[in-house]
This record gives sequence, structure tokens and C-alpha cells, in this order.
Amino acid sequence: MQAIEPLSGRVIEEACRMRASDIHIVPCKKEAIIRFRIDGELIQKDRLTRLECSRLISHFKFLSSMDIGERRQPQSGALTLQVNNKPVHLRMSTLPTVYDESLVIRVLPQASAPPLRSLSLFPDATSKLLSFLKHSHGLMIFTGPTGSGKTTTLYSLIEYAKQHFNRNIITLEDPVESRSEHVLQVQVNEKAGMTYSAGLKAVLRHDPDMIILGEIRDAETAKTAVRAALTGHLVLSSMHAKNAKGAIYRLLEFGVTMTEIEQTLVAVSAQRLVNLVCPFCGEQCSFYCRMAREVRRASIFELLYGKSLNLCIKEAKGAYVNNRFDTLRKLIRKGIALGYVPAGSYERWVHHEAD
Repeated sequence: MQAIEPLSGRVIEEACRMRASDIHIVPCKKEAIIRFRIDGELIQKDRLTRLECSRLISHFKFLSSMDIGERRQPQSGALTLQVNNKPVHLRMSTLPTVYDESLVIRVLPQASAPPLRSLSLFPDATSKLLSFLKHSHGLMIFTGPTGSGKTTTLYSLIEYAKQHFNRNIITLEDPVESRSEHVLQVQVNEKAGMTYSAGLKAVLRHDPDMIILGEIRDAETAKTAVRAALTGHLVLSSMHAKNAKGAIYRLLEFGVTMTEIEQTLVAVSAQRLVNLVCPFCGEQCSFYCRMAREVRRASIFELLYGKSLNLCIKEAKGAYVNNRFDTLRKLIRKGIALGYVPAGSYERWVHHEAD
């Protein structure tokens, strides 16, 4: 049997070296499996006995201040470790299964956010995103599935605003994923009564210029964010929606009026993180070649702003409009045609969406 403490350290170190975003420890009937999510794909890394799996999960639960005796309820926790002399934040989530507890670890290296120009596949999207930061007030919404890079984009925008504008920037997150010394960061703690809504009301009394809201989850948070945008603050937030247009309907679902949307909404971004075609192997890149490549993925942004945004708002009111803008479908097709993006990305992300 492997010693658990060295095993846990080795798993985290290998995940960081391979730039995995998540570690899955999954119990099965006779054994357990460790998988890494690398570039959006799950790759099997190791096998453990059921006893080793149970001890490994208990070890991580103890380190992240979870109740190691509770196995019937889902739990969450977090801790920060030093890996190769660099801080790495780990976010833990357990889930009871028919065999035993399963554990998923989100790996968040605490490096400074990359410049936005290195994130986007198409440079014009970067220029447009940066231009939105010049607004003194308004609401910007970022949508996309889990793991699409929304948080990285938000932190890159924070870094740019911090360097080019003398603004008081406050973030409200659950949890704080990347720590910055030059920005006021507030941790949401629902057990202590520090919800998004309560925290946002307190942030508004702290004289902010820019507010970064981790996620708009409910009607009260949506209405408070809109109120902040109406009273002279630039609010950036994420939201779960199918595409950029869908964010307007989510706001309406949360009880925000159409007039408030028209007065506050500056832009909506729908983001996807796509794999890039390997210059050596083509679309079928070998695992070892992929590990050696510095840049393996890039973001594609569907941006809704200006005239296109106004037309979408009219469409939401029930009017018929002929609104043509660069949708995710068009942009991914463009990336495939230029040879940057594998053809499989089209079916994975947007094959079902209309132009």
C-alpha cells in the first residue's frame, strides 16, 4: 500500500506539471481511478485500491477543513499548497456515490492573469473587450459553460484596468480563485450571511469605481447589480446562459425590467475555450507533444454590443428584427476554415445553434 501523504503530493504535483484544471478521484466496484482533466478532456492517470482511495480522500478532506467522518452528505472545502515554490489554490468537492465518496479537485495556480491579447484567437475581439472598460458605468455580462475561461478573462480585464486606469476595483467572489494585492477582494460566505446580494450592498458603500461580481445567481443579486450600474459604477459579472443573446432573457427571468436593461447593459460576451490545431501533429496531437506545447487553447468571444445589442433587446420585446452579428457558430467556422481550430470543435460547441 502506498503512503498517503507522498501520494497526495505526487498527484497534485503531476496535475500542476500537466496543467490539468481538475483532478477526479472516482471509486468503482473493485478499485478507484484518478483522472485529470487536461484541455477539456478526461485522461486516466492512475489506479488505486478502494482502501487507498478512501484514505486519500480523507487526507484531502482533513487538509481542507471538511468533516472526515461525514460520508453521506456532499461537502466542499479549499486549501492552498506550495508546489515547486509556487502557491496553488485547490477547491475540493465531495459527492457520495453508490460505492464510496468521490472527490473532485479544481486546480487554480496563483499566477498573475495572462494578458488578454494572448487569450483570444481573434485580435479584434480583444480590442473590443478592452474598449468596454472605458465606460464609467454600466453592466457587462460574461456567459459560457464551466471551464470556458470566464474567470481568467475577468482577471485579465482587472489587470488591464489596474494598469491603465486609476480606479478603485472591488471583487465579490465565491470563492476568490486568484489573489491580487492591488484589488479589494471579498469572499462570499453564505453560512455567515455574506451572500452575493448582501455583499454587493456593502460593496456599494465602499466607494468603488469597478465592481467584479463572480456570478449573477438570483433575482436579488441581478437587481442589485443593475442598481449599481444605474448609480455610476461599472459592473462586470458572469452568468450561465446559452449564448450572448440568452443573457438578456436571463435578466428578464430574474425580474429586471426591459427599461433597466436598455439603460445599463453595455455588452454581453459568450465565450468558448477551444483547442488549437497542433503545428506538428495536426488535429490528432499526441499526449506527449501536447504537454510540450506552451499554447494549447484559445478563447473565442461572441460579442453583443452597440446596434446588435439594441436589436436583440427589440427582439426580446417581441419585434421582428434582421440582426446579423458574429455568432459563436460563425466564429468557430472561421477558425476551422483558417486551420486554427479542429473540426470537432464545431460539433462539440455550436452545431445545434442557428445563425
